[in-house]
Amino acid sequence: MSLTFHWFLPTNGDSRHVVGGGHGTPATASGRDRPPTVAYLSQIARAAEEVGFAGALTPTGAWCEDAWLTTAMVSQHTERLKFLVAFRPGLTSPTLAAQMASTFQRQTGGRLLLNVVTGGENQEQRAFGDFLDKDGRYRRTGEFLHVVKELWRGGTVDLHGEHLQVQGAALSRVPDPVPQVYFGGSSPIAGEIAARHVDVYLTWGEPPAQVAEKLDRIRSLAAAEGRTLRFGIRLHVITRDTAEQAWAEANRLLDGFDPETVASVQAGLARSESEGQRRMLALHGGGSRERLEIHPNLWAGIGLVRGGAGTALVGSHDEVAERIKEYQALGIDEFILSGYPHLEEAYWFGEGVLPRLAAQGLWRHPADKDAVPTAPTTPTEPAVLAPFAS
Repeated sequence: MSLTFHWFLPTNGDSRHVVGGGHGTPATASGRDRPPTVAYLSQIARAAEEVGFAGALTPTGAWCEDAWLTTAMVSQHTERLKFLVAFRPGLTSPTLAAQMASTFQRQTGGRLLLNVVTGGENQEQRAFGDFLDKDGRYRRTGEFLHVVKELWRGGTVDLHGEHLQVQGAALSRVPDPVPQVYFGGSSPIAGEIAARHVDVYLTWGEPPAQVAEKLDRIRSLAAAEGRTLRFGIRLHVITRDTAEQAWAEANRLLDGFDPETVASVQAGLARSESEGQRRMLALHGGGSRERLEIHPNLWAGIGLVRGGAGTALVGSHDEVAERIKEYQALGIDEFILSGYPHLEEAYWFGEGVLPRLAAQGLWRHPADKDAVPTAPTTPTEPAVLAPFAS
């Protein structure tokens, strides 16, 4: 099976510095360097589409633009790219969400993927009117996905659940194709929900040994439900023609982290209820700048100022390709990547790493299924387009 790569739409703003935010923390000031206009996000999306990314993740939360509305607009400026729309099931009726997804599929030619975000922070959820505790939110997510998937199959649904109730729910037109459901969560109850309902289980970029343990646990839970899941990983990436150039860029980003911002972000993230966020914080010791390379070419520096995914693959194109193969050996075949700024880094990865994977028969451009992969010859500078005016 060919590996699948997705990029990221920075709907919280983009910059040549790391843009923080997420898990209850606000976007940092650098997010104003390149505002998340439809014009700029479309430029990133077209670049990702051109170099060979299959889709693009769009985040959700109070710290960024709305994912549904933004991707609906950006989709009109692209042709093939799929949109992995993050959404919170507790904030939308399952029947309405199923209908929205069906409409999105018809209006974009089947380019919707769904990333279900249960919500790990009580404070942020309550701002949206959701007062369930964490376990309650996960149980509600299970009910939500049950309703949505039944509706997508063309059924009529009556549910009187613990948290959700619908009566006579049905869609006049089902989506074609049915969107794949992506889902991440490291807590025990998250694993149970994933095993029963989702198509692709996602993990943040922990060292391979920790990822292997997590995937084995999810595989066992899914097998008990008579199901088999696919697996994906969420990482940042800094890839260059040489390892020295890549680490110089990582150090440049690190030099831009002022101590006050790091301390403020870490204090906020320390209050997170997310098990995945706790595991991310443990990788860098809660804010330490020492020993940030936690596995060969795996750097935890991003997590000093950003919630959620906090690690990056850093190295030469060949080294990054090898780390991708290391994760592939664990059973991961989908990679959701990002880098600062997202426009330029899409080209660095797309022109540097993807051709190397193609030459080894591990990847093909989604728009050219019959292409014969060729190895890259000489390093090339990425084709960088100037940002649109905001």
